[in-house]
Amino acid sequence: MATFSDAQTAKWKAYFDPKMFPGDLDIDRRKCKRTVPMQVLSLGMSRTGTASMKVALHILGHNDVFHNLNTFQNLREWDIWIELAEAKLNGNASTINWRKEFDGLLGHCEAVTDTPPSYFGSELITAYPDAKVILVQRDFEAWERSFLSLVDVMWNPVYNVLAFLDPQCLGRMTRISNMIAKAKHVTSRGEMKAKLRESYYAHYDAIRAATPPKRLLNYELESGWEPLCEFLGKPIPNEPFPHINESAALKD
Repeated sequence: MATFSDAQTAKWKAYFDPKMFPGDLDIDRRKCKRTVPMQVLSLGMSRTGTASMKVALHILGHNDVFHNLNTFQNLREWDIWIELAEAKLNGNASTINWRKEFDGLLGHCEAVTDTPPSYFGSELITAYPDAKVILVQRDFEAWERSFLSLVDVMWNPVYNVLAFLDPQCLGRMTRISNMIAKAKHVTSRGEMKAKLRESYYAHYDAIRAATPPKRLLNYELESGWEPLCEFLGKPIPNEPFPHINESAALKD
């Protein structure tokens, strides 16, 4: 395992430091349009190194990379993600102009990673036919241990109370999390755990099926910069590949 200097680790963590966020920007994304081209769709499941991918893509020159934690900067955009999730859940996806919706939500971003984008993987792949797709997949057992720690929070009654008391932030996050779970026919932690392996592999199968092979990189974080830079046509940075502790970032 590579070791990194305290300064290097601090630099990476700064991307996820709440003190670095400008507060709730209160931007109405329904009125926004695309201002930069969407170039990279990193569509691996949460807890597969999405925070590390965010930092890596920043280092490679992508000036704005969407990650779930970015929503804390602009809470009202959760309402749009919720509407899109409702459309998928209710079988109304064909009524949505996905490119228009994504251009509003993500028009300032050159790349995306983590949820909610990974849940809308096939829609993003179709909406941005020139964007390259990166699929980071971990060993299932290692991923399961990490993901279940998040599931324990989701199904904790105390969390639901907090979500009720904080409708602007936790309430919105809980709504879309429940919709995604419902779409997978999950209503309890037990069901979530029982269906986790099937759901995990189904996600990766669906992304691979939706992506032309020339647009797709099946990638492991342990591979470092070389395959990623070759795929994206970028020079290899003169610094280590970032490794972010996503659990710590979420706790912060």
